[in-house]
Amino acid sequence: MSRLKTNRLGTVNRRLSVEVKQHQRGQQMNVTATSLPGVLLIEPRVFGDSRGFFLETFSTQRYAEADITDPFVQDNWSHSCRGTLRGLHFQIQHPQGKLVHVMQGEIFDVAVDVRQDSPTFGKWVGVTLSAENKRQLWIPPGFAHGFTVLSETADFVYKCTDIYAPEHERTLLWNDESIGVEWPLDTDPILSEKDRNGTTFDKLQTFATST
Repeated sequence: MSRLKTNRLGTVNRRLSVEVKQHQRGQQMNVTATSLPGVLLIEPRVFGDSRGFFLETFSTQRYAEADITDPFVQDNWSHSCRGTLRGLHFQIQHPQGKLVHVMQGEIFDVAVDVRQDSPTFGKWVGVTLSAENKRQLWIPPGFAHGFTVLSETADFVYKCTDIYAPEHERTLLWNDESIGVEWPLDTDPILSEKDRNGTTFDKLQTFATST
């Protein structure tokens, strides 16, 4: 069962009912605007039969029609066990946009607006992504990102619009009370030392303007 959560203001996600079409091949996808402007939930069209299924995970032309136009320079793949929580990460220089989806398993994926001039500064949105629902989340530059694993294991794949620059990486504390992300956790998460020692929002270096 998929879940879509919003920040504590209760902002309702706006359904765009947008069909982005690639006429040459008859492909289409549904794009839903979340409560954070620019963060998009994408549902690719899946073609299935007795053999299995086929879908496109990216097309320059089709995704440009959804205003995802920044070129991607790097693809990443992480494998994690149940209860692992990674995040909340962003880069203060070389900010990255990320197009994320799950190849195996299920996760709860979160974006936090860290742009000081944004009306949703400090607000979050979360969505369940899984191999079963085949959804994607587009997270533009200017947002912290993280996820936790809900299945026994999960393979998480994402495209990035800029290089990984660890010297510019910042980590927002995953359970910062002023942000109030409602992680679907039954026990304490499995964290790296970096994520365990993340910075609280009031002390975090954030973007002065939208990227």
